[in-house]
Amino acid sequence: MPPVSVQIVIFAVIAAFVLFQLYNVLGKKVGRQPEEDARAKPAAAVNPADPAGQPGRSVLDSVTLAAIAGLKARDPAFDPVRFLEGARAAHESIVRAYAAGDREALRPLLTSTVMQSFEGGMAAREARGETETVEFVHPARADLELATAKEDLAIAKVRFLAELRSRVKPADGSAEEQIEERRVAEIWTFERTLGANDPNWVLARTEAATA
Repeated sequence: MPPVSVQIVIFAVIAAFVLFQLYNVLGKKVGRQPEEDARAKPAAAVNPADPAGQPGRSVLDSVTLAAIAGLKARDPAFDPVRFLEGARAAHESIVRAYAAGDREALRPLLTSTVMQSFEGGMAAREARGETETVEFVHPARADLELATAKEDLAIAKVRFLAELRSRVKPADGSAEEQIEERRVAEIWTFERTLGANDPNWVLARTEAATA
């Protein structure tokens, strides 16, 4: 039997060899590493209608893409996301202006036919001596249902769902202010002339819709 000191040396050599092999295995990066996962993450989804891939833009579903195909064929630059942003702003402006009887604000936003219809409603309210203000309880929801072209006219239909709070005051103050909250679902049809210098859309029709 070798002396004890020789056994210690042998065991030390074996232990060193085992530790070296463990280091070769454990010291290496095995499998996918966190930094590799970060590099391998796919890019954020890009709006198909937004070739610039601007962040924060909504991704359009297949139904919406089908609904706008008619207009995209005639006007490839049509951006449905940007259009809906403008339509929502126009909707709020028109609702507020109609309630306030602000004809100057309404004229550039409406066709002559719609302006004539709105004029009748505003005149009737003024004849009763009432004043009205409208508040949006929540930002209105806007969904693009159709965007197409007919001859040289671009046509877009938007479904709006809004919760409104209206305040009506009689002129003589003989009655208390009437406050009413209501949920409104409507389809608004916007139009603009293709190729015209003025790119703005105008409201051409309103109709009731199911909520």
